[in-house]
Amino acid sequence: MSAPPDSSGLRPPASGLPAQGGKAALALRCENLHRHLGVGEGRVHVLRGVSFEARRGHVTAIVGPSGCGKSTLLYLLGLLDQPENGSIWIRDQLMSNSSDLDRTAARCAHIGFVFQFHFLMQEFSALENVMMPMRKLGTMGEEQMAGRARSLLAGVGLADKTHRLATQLSGGEQQRVAVARALANQPAIILADEPTGNLDVRNSALVFDLLTRLAKENNQAVVLVTHNPDIASRCDEIKPMRDGEFVG
Repeated sequence: MSAPPDSSGLRPPASGLPAQGGKAALALRCENLHRHLGVGEGRVHVLRGVSFEARRGHVTAIVGPSGCGKSTLLYLLGLLDQPENGSIWIRDQLMSNSSDLDRTAARCAHIGFVFQFHFLMQEFSALENVMMPMRKLGTMGEEQMAGRARSLLAGVGLADKTHRLATQLSGGEQQRVAVARALANQPAIILADEPTGNLDVRNSALVFDLLTRLAKENNQAVVLVTHNPDIASRCDEIKPMRDGEFVG
């Protein structure tokens, strides 16, 4: 039986599947993913048989030149697109060939996204933006959702700006709201596509530290696409990619 929520609506993070052989539990894995983009003479083989695993409490950086397939892979892992060949499992459930409805439900329950551009709803407050994934999941009441959103915003250093509109926040603050939003439903997996690419050095370090610290505290897997070698070097593992394949 799971522990009851505290007054904020937060529950202790789930431990996930039992660890085996001293390794953390798998949150996500894929095998032999292939994806083409474009048509006719412009058709490009973007992913060429990629296999990958993401473990809870582990931060993996995927690095490589533009056009090598990093973001395409992240979109497949996030169930935003489907591979032409290969398989994707989310928490040991095969999802790569699932219906749109099942894929949407899995994204909402198990995956959090952070992108280079925060994609906040500008006409809503920071609190309301963080509550949006919880509203979509529909497992908590209004007070629980608001309490959890406030706790998450406090965790990213924005406790005093919960009712500020997104337009009233700096770029770094908006990205911190995006991190809180990604954590809203306690997903097993955080997928981040250049999450610091639009920030200055100070805010890049702050957002990265917040994202990885909070994810590790909640035993979540983090898969991070980045061009920033300093950010990559601070991850648990670096996976170089070139021409649609992992190398090295």
